[in-house]
Parts: sequence; structure tokens; C-alpha cells
Amino acid sequence: MSRNARIRRDAKASDLPFPPLKLVYKVAHTGDLEWFLRSGMLTAQAITGALTSIGRPLESFASVLDYGCGCGRVLRHWRDVTGPRFFGTDYNPEFIAWVQANLPFVTAKQNQLAPPLPFDDGAFDLIYAISVFTHWPDALQSEWMAELRRVLRPGGILLITTLGAYYAPTLFDGEREQFEAGQLVARDQSLPGTNLCLAFHPERYVRQLASTFDMTVRLFQPEGALGAPKQDQWLLEKRAP
Repeated sequence: MSRNARIRRDAKASDLPFPPLKLVYKVAHTGDLEWFLRSGMLTAQAITGALTSIGRPLESFASVLDYGCGCGRVLRHWRDVTGPRFFGTDYNPEFIAWVQANLPFVTAKQNQLAPPLPFDDGAFDLIYAISVFTHWPDALQSEWMAELRRVLRPGGILLITTLGAYYAPTLFDGEREQFEAGQLVARDQSLPGTNLCLAFHPERYVRQLASTFDMTVRLFQPEGALGAPKQDQWLLEKRAP
């Protein structure tokens, strides 16, 4: 019996269903259900730990958006959290259809490659985007930072993960110099939103982007995104008017 078959067999009747393996692969880059579950759990732990460290535990928020939710890799771990209402949005309609059908505690809607989102101004007091800014060219970095800020309430928190200094040694000729100069390095910019479009974020770039959109850096954790190995984790707070 395969490991995936054992995981499905051992799941309790009360457990949430598993997505089809083709969806698991698209979000976890592997068809291994154990890693799908573990990476989602680690990401959830990294999120809750970061929020608690600034005195804003997850349960204290009223409405939470998982931007780039995939097939609920992280969302499934919030099922027993009381307090917030949970929302998810993703570019892939297959992901949204699966979440709508299988995670009843989540309100899921599809977004497009470019803004806007189908939500009102200030709809959320917490938004997290795991390994999403890592797949955008420079123009979309600014467009989506502005849009996520729009749907965030004053005082709300935006959590993002980025490919930071850990990845600098892997950059190509010329890219390393660009990165060290504090500039975004983005590959295959003609394929935004795909895994082929990779963006590498110097710390200076993220801090400048946050400042441009009136966001305060509340926490910077190099390589702190546990479920997205070696990605940096940022907590940005929307400044009150």
C-alpha cells in the first residue's frame, strides 16, 4: 500500500477530505499527501506564532483572507479556530471550486491575475499571502500591494512571504548585483503568476514597498516561513489615516 493510500485509510471520518492529487501537486510541487498536510500545518504554525509575537493572536481577528489559497493547504488547519470568519481567493478556478465544495467554513472566490479583488474596502483585518509575491513581476508587486491594502482595515495586518537573502547565492550573473543593490529580481516576467516567474526580494525592496503604501513593518523573520522552506516572513500593518 502506498503512503498516500495509508494516509487516506487512516484519516478519521471527521477529518476534512483530501484534494485530488493533481491539485495537491500544483500547490505543494509534489503528490505526497504527507508533505501537503505537514507543510500546511507548518505554515499555520508560522502564521500563528508571528501574530502572537506582536500581541495579535489569530483568534483576535474578525475576518481573515487567505490570498492565493490554492486547494486549502493552510485554510484546512483553521477549521477549529473560533472567532474569525475565513475567506479564500485564488486565480485558479479549480482550486476555488474544490474549496467551495469541501471546506464549508470558508467563503471562497476567484480573483484574476490583476486587481481588483471581489471585496469591499476594508473587508479584512488580516490577510496572508504565502508564496504569492514570489511569482510576480515588478509591476504586479505594486498593483497587488495597493489592492491588498485597499481591502485591509486600518490597523490590519498583511502577512507575506518572499524569497530573500538565502537565495542570493543561486542568482545568475547580473542578478546577484541587482539583488544586492536592493532591486527586485524577477525571472520570466512574461509568465506572471506561474511557477516559472520567480521573484527574489531584497529586504530593502520590501521595506521600501511597504513604506510606499503606508504600511509599517511589524515583524521581519528571515527564513521564517516554515511551510514555504527558506522563505522570509513579513508582517505589515496598515497605518491609520
